[in-house]
Amino acid sequence: MAAQTYDVIVIGAGPGGYVAAIRAAQLGLKTAIIERENLGGICLNWGCIPTKALLRSSEVFHLMERAKEFGLSAEKIDYDLDAVVKRSRGVAKQLASGVSHLMKKNKVTVVMGEASLPAQGKVSVKTDKGVQELTGTNIILATGARARELPGLEGDGDLVWTYRDALVPPRMPKKLLVIGSGAIGIEFASFYNTLGADTTVVEVMDRVLPVEDAEISAMAKKSFVKQGMKIMEKAMVKQLDRGKGKVTAHIESGGKVEKMEFDTVISAVGIVGNVEGLGLEALGVKIDRTHVVTDQFCRTGVDGLYAIGDIAGAPWLAHKASHEGVMVADLIAGKHAHPVKPESIAGCTYCHPQVASVGYTEAKAKELGLDVKVGRFPFIGNGKAIALGEVEGMIKTVFDAKTGELLGAHMIGAEVTELIQGYVVGRQLETTEEDLMNTVFPHPTLSEMMHESVLDAFDRVIHM
Repeated sequence: MAAQTYDVIVIGAGPGGYVAAIRAAQLGLKTAIIERENLGGICLNWGCIPTKALLRSSEVFHLMERAKEFGLSAEKIDYDLDAVVKRSRGVAKQLASGVSHLMKKNKVTVVMGEASLPAQGKVSVKTDKGVQELTGTNIILATGARARELPGLEGDGDLVWTYRDALVPPRMPKKLLVIGSGAIGIEFASFYNTLGADTTVVEVMDRVLPVEDAEISAMAKKSFVKQGMKIMEKAMVKQLDRGKGKVTAHIESGGKVEKMEFDTVISAVGIVGNVEGLGLEALGVKIDRTHVVTDQFCRTGVDGLYAIGDIAGAPWLAHKASHEGVMVADLIAGKHAHPVKPESIAGCTYCHPQVASVGYTEAKAKELGLDVKVGRFPFIGNGKAIALGEVEGMIKTVFDAKTGELLGAHMIGAEVTELIQGYVVGRQLETTEEDLMNTVFPHPTLSEMMHESVLDAFDRVIHM
């Protein structure tokens, strides 16, 4: 059977991949997409979406426990873990089926199977019905990434969980160890701690959420400890001894090793790109620490071959992958494409309290030699936050003192993952402090704190 020919072949149907396929099809390009597991990829099925569904359940549970604060009565508050997980899986399934609908609507050919590139412009797919050959003028790699597993700390689905295990837990942990305090680790720590697990977080760096601004990390740690978590920074899990129903963790901190017992461990120590088995090395594709090396337009250096999303390196975020998918499709179609600027992509962590940021931290801006002005505004000074009963948090802004450019914004508190987009738009439009100060923010809203933080940076704050 002759190989089918396409203008664009996308390998991987996560957010970057399926968005690239849809955009390519919209531009009139004959498009196929190949996926070995689930349409929607990790994000929709085993990442962003189902974790947020779990966290929403824990958030509602937390609010119910606070009912008396709001003049309400709620007795015998409890939860059904199986039902919580079932709702999460249902949300993921609903969105994944939506991706299938979008493929049909946009006339994108879907091939389920394992892809490899035997030669430039050629794709071979192992399917349930045999091997299918495709030819593509342009091929977009969007194979994503998977959890990094360190020797001796590998998941087993019973005592030691990966993120997948943590999404469909066989039981509620009583004493939980979370290894790693990045977004994935902290979100699971927040979920299980809120539902009553005795939670310990171990972080090898000198602070939790280490990519965030130092002040935000400090506030987050204070809040987590207040909620009952044990936070161990500059610490490392050296060994896990697995026994019957328990794990003994050897944790090194301050030059000493302490043994601690847990019934459950979640390993969240980063990700590795899915580059194996594709035949990339033979094509001359450069790979650095499991990630494909690309230029600002996601070109690999091999004619007609692109790499987007997690496989192409940091930041490892679904919205970055989606934007790259659109950019590459536009580039292939001869449209004017805008390269993605990593420093203008927001990062969001959906723990309690939420954390969000965009641009440079104060430390990074100073490291770059910039003269900065910094503004801060606390949630306790905002009327809407007080009315919501969410007074814990802060919004911090960093400006170039000479030009007024918004260099970065950093937030912790209720709904900051929604608020951050205001500053993202501001950076995209190259907004200055004058533009932000002259903008009228609605009252009463949490967004008013965004205004006040800017005012504070230039000694004009009103409500503090």
